[in-house]
Amino acid sequence: MIFDLIKNRRSVFPVQYNNKPIAKSDIEKILEAANWAPSHKKTEPWRFKVLQGEAQAKLGMFLSLKYMENDASPKEFKVKKLMENPKRAGAIIAVCMQRDPNESVPEWEEIAATAMAVQNMWLCCTEMGIGSYWSSPGLIKFMNEFFDLNDGEMCLGFFYMGYSDEEITEQTRTPIENKVVWM
Repeated sequence: MIFDLIKNRRSVFPVQYNNKPIAKSDIEKILEAANWAPSHKKTEPWRFKVLQGEAQAKLGMFLSLKYMENDASPKEFKVKKLMENPKRAGAIIAVCMQRDPNESVPEWEEIAATAMAVQNMWLCCTEMGIGSYWSSPGLIKFMNEFFDLNDGEMCLGFFYMGYSDEEITEQTRTPIENKVVWM
């Protein structure tokens, strides 16, 4: 049931991943799930760039160098984390949003539609037993230097994916009654 899938969705971080590869057909299924997200006026603003293997190592190198270049006092542990996390993933999907050139809907709606596409990917990963995590570091503002982005396209973060041998813990939420006003 979809409700159980939603409740069981978790962030599974790169440090938790094992080395089991993710099949291309599984990545394609995850991307197809993303493609069925709703979008106002059917702008379908989501764009994805799949990184595997050497591309992941290049991303890690780019992020760590960009961090050292832009932080007055870079921390060694963060440099290492930025370099290593991409290599730990079975695959990374760069999550991008292509702004409708006609601006037929507000930009926030296109960002929201892209976020719904990511939620679809996340739920699909959960169903397939693939751990995943959406990271949106401040360094994404430099991704136009790494990717060949189109005019009006922006990177919103990275969707890390990988298999994990760790038991995924149950989570709780505060009661919905604390967040709803009936009128």
